[in-house]
Amino acid sequence: MNQTIAIVDASVGETPAERNLTRSLDAETLVYKVSDGQFPPVPTGSSRRYDGVVISGSQTSVYDDREWIHDLTSWVREVHRADVPTLGICWGHQFLAQSLGGRVADMGDHELGYRTVRRRGEDPLFADISASFTAFQTHSDRVAELPPGSVELARNEYGIQAFRLGTRYGVQFHPEYDRETAEWVIGNKDLAADRRASVLATITDESVAAARNATTVFENFLELVAAHQRRPGRFG
Repeated sequence: MNQTIAIVDASVGETPAERNLTRSLDAETLVYKVSDGQFPPVPTGSSRRYDGVVISGSQTSVYDDREWIHDLTSWVREVHRADVPTLGICWGHQFLAQSLGGRVADMGDHELGYRTVRRRGEDPLFADISASFTAFQTHSDRVAELPPGSVELARNEYGIQAFRLGTRYGVQFHPEYDRETAEWVIGNKDLAADRRASVLATITDESVAAARNATTVFENFLELVAAHQRRPGRFG
């Protein structure tokens, strides 16, 4: 079944976000740079142009007082009401949680590099993904409280790593990152020399290869979108 995915690019300036997500999604994509004021149409009636939504990471915090973040909050609540399948990644994960009634907080720390994530229970988003898997992380905020009605799907020592609320999903890790992006992120961080060395040490052939298992999230998400398309009385 043909699918169109709206990519909500919340990154600021020139980043690999669009390249990584369009590469990772085996679907037609429409990219909206929301930090520059480009927003997808609200998914109601004949204005619906997409079957699912993916929200990227960002250099901002979801609780920053920025006009485009406030506007995006209103938009994503409409997406939720319309029951559009949505996948939020890192900032997108936190943004979904906050917008739908949860709480995001500063960790006072920075999870950075290839790390281990552990699934909690079973969910179609994690089909064919190991119970304990490797993924790249770069965040200093975390979801402190999930929205009401949510189910926690994964975590590690830094906290919640994935959740589901209806057909809205959030993952704190970056399944779309390749080695080039991981090195780019670290190169753009203001880190002490010893911290930079320890994080770079996580970028090995073994960790990069192991993280490919996490990319299955995208295939599974598209399967969920397809199942939603087949439902009687779906949105639009």
